Amino acid sequence: MKQNKYDDSNFFSAYEQMPRSIGGLAAAGEWHVFRSLLPELRNKNVLDLGCGFGWHCRYAREQQASSVVGVDISAKMLQKARQQTDDPAISYLQMPIEDIHFSQQQFDVVISSLAFHYIESFEAISRKVHHCLRQGGTFIFSVEHPIFTSRHEQDWHYDDQGNRLHWPVDHYQSEGMRETAFLTADVMKYHRTISTYINDLIGAGFALRAVKETMPSDEMLKSDPLMNDENRRPMFLIIAAEKE
Repeated sequence: MKQNKYDDSNFFSAYEQMPRSIGGLAAAGEWHVFRSLLPELRNKNVLDLGCGFGWHCRYAREQQASSVVGVDISAKMLQKARQQTDDPAISYLQMPIEDIHFSQQQFDVVISSLAFHYIESFEAISRKVHHCLRQGGTFIFSVEHPIFTSRHEQDWHYDDQGNRLHWPVDHYQSEGMRETAFLTADVMKYHRTISTYINDLIGAGFALRAVKETMPSDEMLKSDPLMNDENRRPMFLIIAAEKE
């Protein structure tokens, strides 16, 4: 299923009000970890899968990447990205991530932020990314952590007073579709285990370089006390790999 909730006007309006939609990378709790895993981007050709508003694309150019291609299924997302981008070295393509077909060894770096848990087959994407990366190229992506995606509810367990008691994990080994509430709509996500993410990468020909289960930065913890709950369970998984 190639899902595109972001072109629904109500859903998109709600998404635009999220802190990371307004504040960009600095407002994304996992960005400080993601950024630390990026290679030198100067003079590199970069591909961003699920580019959204183009924050990562513009960052790559700030780091003097030679060219950047952003791919997203949503016309509304790309309209906003183009409005915020004034750089001929950045191009945006509207298509599902599953449909990418780039030339062999076209890119030096492929990145993706919080998109692959909407994709049914991570194995297929891993092989496509491997194909379009040059030898020694870097593949870095973030997804919702499998502890977060294992249940349909994807929420805390609360007491009678509404206090967060714990984060339930169930059906972890049962991979596949999860229907869950996000913003104004029900969305379809695909749960897979950490081992599946890792083994799909290895099977596609990648060597692992880092596996991170992120926590908010110290600055975020100080500015927003509610962020302390994010240290009670990992919300995001970030993996960096290299094409051998």
